[in-house]
Amino acid sequence: MKRSTSQAILLVDGYNVIGAWPELTELRDLQGLEFARTSLAETLANYSAYSGFETLLVFDAYGQPQAHRIEKYTQHLSIHFTSFGQTADSYIEISCAKFRNDLRKFETRLIVATSDRAQRLTVVGYGAEWMSATQLNADVNLSVQKVKHRQKPKKQSKQRFLAKSLNAETQAKLAKLRSKLTD
Repeated sequence: MKRSTSQAILLVDGYNVIGAWPELTELRDLQGLEFARTSLAETLANYSAYSGFETLLVFDAYGQPQAHRIEKYTQHLSIHFTSFGQTADSYIEISCAKFRNDLRKFETRLIVATSDRAQRLTVVGYGAEWMSATQLNADVNLSVQKVKHRQKPKKQSKQRFLAKSLNAETQAKLAKLRSKLTD
């Protein structure tokens, strides 16, 4: 984990979350695992940017004979594929153990998102916060709603002309200006 000024580091057990979110499970079943991973990554990229989190999305090597690799997805999100034979759970546990000795722990929260009960007990034992996959989904959806609310345009006037949507005082000033121009 690199040096960060984020308010929290969020470690996400990718396949656990895909299995827990109905929309991702459906996407995985209909279009394949790659589509579900991409959808989760895009969702977490937006959530992380909104929340100011440094997010590490962790996937098991899933039987692929490859070395550990990291893909920098956005400024706030990196995707970690574990080494062959290493589970996402063990990768997350090692990250939590290392964080215990990291000075950032005094100013940065460490949150692990998974619904795995054994994983929850382990990461909390290392001092990390735990969030269920369901809670993460709820937080993501809430952030989407907040963004939509912020971006909602102001109430539009039903009047056809701009002048009709102005308050009476401004309309009077415009009328006065028009009368001076015609004189």
